[in-house]
Amino acid sequence: MADQTTEKLVIIGNGMAPGRMLEELFEKAPGRYAVTIFNAEPRVNYDRIMLSPVLSGEKAYEDIVIHGDAWYETHGVTLHKGAKVSQIDRAARTVTSENGITVGYDKLVIATGSSPFIIPVPGHDLPGVLAYRDLDDVEKMLDASRKGGRAIVIGAGLLGLEAAYGLKRQGMDVTVIHLMPTIMERQLDPAAAYLLEKALTERGIDIITKANTKRIIGEGKVEGIELEDGRIIEGTVVVMAVGIRPASGLAKEAGIAVNRGIVVDDGMMTSDASIYALGECAEHRGTCYGLVAPLYESAKVLADRLAGGEAEYHGSVTNTKLKVTGINLFSAGDFADGEGREEIVLRDATAGVYKRLVLKDNRIIGAVLYGETADGSWFFDLMKRATDISAMRETLIFGQAYQGGSPLDPMAAVAALPDDAEICGCNGVCKGKIVQTIGAKGLTSLDDVRAHTKASASCGSCTGLVEQLMSLTLGDSYNPAAVQPMCTCTELGHDDVRRLIKAKGLKTIPAVMQELEWKTSCGCAKCRPALNYYLVCDWPDEYADDYQSRFINERVHANIQKDGTYSVVPRMWGGVTNAQELRAIADVVDKFEIPLVKVTGGQRIDLLGIEKEDLPAVWADLGKAGFVSGQAYAKGLRTVKTCVGSDWCRFGTQDSTGLGIRIEKFMWGSWTPAKLKMAVSGCPRNCAEATCKDIGVVCVDSGFEIHFAGAAGLDIKGTEVLGLVKTEDEALEHIVALTQMYREQARYLERIYKWAKRVGLDEIRRQIIGDAEKRKAYFDRFVFSQKFAQVDPWSERVSGKDKHEFRPMATVGFSEAAE
Repeated sequence: MADQTTEKLVIIGNGMAPGRMLEELFEKAPGRYAVTIFNAEPRVNYDRIMLSPVLSGEKAYEDIVIHGDAWYETHGVTLHKGAKVSQIDRAARTVTSENGITVGYDKLVIATGSSPFIIPVPGHDLPGVLAYRDLDDVEKMLDASRKGGRAIVIGAGLLGLEAAYGLKRQGMDVTVIHLMPTIMERQLDPAAAYLLEKALTERGIDIITKANTKRIIGEGKVEGIELEDGRIIEGTVVVMAVGIRPASGLAKEAGIAVNRGIVVDDGMMTSDASIYALGECAEHRGTCYGLVAPLYESAKVLADRLAGGEAEYHGSVTNTKLKVTGINLFSAGDFADGEGREEIVLRDATAGVYKRLVLKDNRIIGAVLYGETADGSWFFDLMKRATDISAMRETLIFGQAYQGGSPLDPMAAVAALPDDAEICGCNGVCKGKIVQTIGAKGLTSLDDVRAHTKASASCGSCTGLVEQLMSLTLGDSYNPAAVQPMCTCTELGHDDVRRLIKAKGLKTIPAVMQELEWKTSCGCAKCRPALNYYLVCDWPDEYADDYQSRFINERVHANIQKDGTYSVVPRMWGGVTNAQELRAIADVVDKFEIPLVKVTGGQRIDLLGIEKEDLPAVWADLGKAGFVSGQAYAKGLRTVKTCVGSDWCRFGTQDSTGLGIRIEKFMWGSWTPAKLKMAVSGCPRNCAEATCKDIGVVCVDSGFEIHFAGAAGLDIKGTEVLGLVKTEDEALEHIVALTQMYREQARYLERIYKWAKRVGLDEIRRQIIGDAEKRKAYFDRFVFSQKFAQVDPWSERVSGKDKHEFRPMATVGFSEAAE
């Protein structure tokens, strides 16, 4: 129960601005408020900056969630989802939602955001006319893209171009219609606009400028548009991205002062002293802001005011970046021509680089960078501070590293930035905040910094700067291995490669290397196995596994030993065998004079010392007895270890052996990022050692306790509890879904326990335990992939597939070698 002195804080809207305000408020005044949020959308807070990567397929909704359900629970926040507020009663100090929820407040924050502007041309209300403002809009566009056809985007501003790119990535033909002579005219000068239009055209997006829409054509649905000059453009969907309006109607109906937006003072207070406005709905000193950085700056001020402080918001200088993969663009300030202004321009046609600085009274008032944007933060800082650049006038355009007459080390340039220099524009994070948080919380990885500061967590363009700050702060103790390129053949890390394979629809290793600009012709032994796995996982029905891009053990489906011989491990389902199988193994041992037979830790029998050329014959004999490969060599499911369970053990609570066999027969053959070991124990005595496996099950009276993220190799680690389920069917579904989530998200060679630490245990539990729809989707994708995976590689090789692999070169005749 809340303390008697706890104040009631109600927030209307659950966007990025109120989310950041609450983060700040909970730090400054924990426990001061009982917080209730009304969110018109039926979901939690997410990063709207990242809607474009979701539309293009480069990110999923789960990747852009800022505050999951657990965050609200931890902070005692009551969140009403899908509850649009219909009335503010200032006299009674209550708000009421359309679905009948009424809550009283001591202080109220209106954060209703903005509404997209729909051009009132004939046909604007036809099915297929869409806006682009929230996740619902993105889902509608994704649905439309699955039907194919042409999308027409009206408006070539920031959102319009990002929508066009996303729809193109989803397979649609796209035409952009723009009223002005050049695209993104508010952010770009004509020269940069020319380069951007050229780059987008090369990506297959048609752009028509100086074009005004007369009407949208269609009978019962969108069929195209007609321009004022009479041109007809056929299309199946029209996306309007021509601007936004502050959503201030609710405040106006309540009698609060409204101009274009809800009028606020420097403390974000409205004309009612108990009501504040925040975000795109607010108007401060005559300006409504639509970019996230000023919203975060004002959110910080409001948090301070609610905590009893006197902070003031004095307005913001903004910058813009376009979220289109492969296009680097930065724009800030005023770059129009005007009296008393001069410009510095650098062009490199070969490299596709254009830089322009607009100066007035020896101070930067505007900057446009295309192609090379690393110095954007530095120019932006000089502009915000109104720094006199007279002393560096001659070298200014070359960037921070070239000031002082000779190039500086990039690290020295970052070190020279002041503490309040903005590093992450998406999330409004300055250098001092990052450095302070690294020290205070002992952060050592980029993922940690992203989690605690949000820097580099959105578009990622500031990642290099953040890494340099980490190196400066942590010195030699900083290990950037987790963010390094996957090998020397590329500048991209594993996560970016996985993301782009899906986003660009790349389905062969040559296609990946060409489209992602590999620096070598055919890759190397480090990147080829990783690419091969990612393609197997992402396109199970289309990509043909390339065994030459696997390590030696996976190429020959046996483990190489120190003397050059191999070991063979037949699969024994759940560790169970019988006399017939044992006799077959004994016959093989005698026939091929196998020197060592050993029981493995995974409850199977290992045959060691087999010559490479004998492998197909050994497999053939084992196959006749019903054995398939135990895949003891694989980055895949190895074993499911079991105890005898309730059928035999007097302590057993469930049929652990039966469940283990069921799991193994269901899941064998699937490739995973690293080896995958499982176990099922029939009771908490845990004879099958389920609590140190990648995935384990401990049977209890009430059902099945699922564990994951254990390790018993170089690292020793007990498992984490995923959750408790009641039936075998539920246990199988949860285990399979967890495995598929791991398959889709982990980096190649990353064991489950390392992946879980990186993505977060709570996030895994949220998706697998808390989200039945998400769990079922993972399960279904795994089942689909198994249609193409459950083929015994031993029988394939016995039948002659790649038979030259097992023949000494001296014995291969010319005609056979040429096959």
